[in-house]
Amino acid sequence: MTAATRTPLYSEVAGAGVPLVLIHTGICDSRMWDPQWASFASGHRAVRCDLRGFGRSPLAPGPFSHPGDLIELLDELALGPATLVGASLGGGVALQVAVARPELVSALVLVDSGVRGHEWSEDVTRAWAAEEAAFERGDLDAAVEVALRLWVAGPHRSPEQVDPQIRTKVAEMIRRSYDLARMEPAAEEEALVDDVGARLGEIGAPALVITGDLDVADLHALADRFERELPHARRAAIAGAAHLPSMERPAEFERLVLDFLAEVEG
Repeated sequence: MTAATRTPLYSEVAGAGVPLVLIHTGICDSRMWDPQWASFASGHRAVRCDLRGFGRSPLAPGPFSHPGDLIELLDELALGPATLVGASLGGGVALQVAVARPELVSALVLVDSGVRGHEWSEDVTRAWAAEEAAFERGDLDAAVEVALRLWVAGPHRSPEQVDPQIRTKVAEMIRRSYDLARMEPAAEEEALVDDVGARLGEIGAPALVITGDLDVADLHALADRFERELPHARRAAIAGAAHLPSMERPAEFERLVLDFLAEVEG
């Protein structure tokens, strides 16, 4: 990979104890963890960050890697082995970190997670194409709505069946990522571990794989794959949530994660 431009990530650190790092989805930023932040920080050294191109972490010209950026942050913080809680894009980032720098990862929580190399369904690729087309013609409202329908509502609900406050908050975070992308079109995201999908068996850390039961079929298939190919993985599902169970069902999500952490840290 070509040398990346150094761009420190915006991050927050709170609490004391075993380190816990929260990595957001590709439609959110670190604000998605607001419902859990105080609770997680009450018993852990909690970290949340905005990946480059999201929230308060701007893009820079040239190539970069989300996992590489996160590794730089973890090295700077000198936390020691940490549990990485990665949602969607963040889960894919966590998996690359776990392969590239396994000594940084004590456990994984993969929430409706993706992984490089997955062959996405026609429904998802069609929605991405519509979102990109709207973005390119400058209709950002339309682009946001495509993303909200695909991920926040999911394939089994109408937008009206989703909490409007969640839709509004996610829309703000999506719009922010669009604005950052428009400000720096010369940024080029690259993989750190391009073949991570073929190397899941190398990941020795215990993993909790969580899915919202209303998410797209791809994410359920990926969760099946993680359960099958990660050496120490278990599954959990959250009813009544699509791609963002930590926002839609925060209490249940928090309980699942804290129970898992109590077990692996014990």
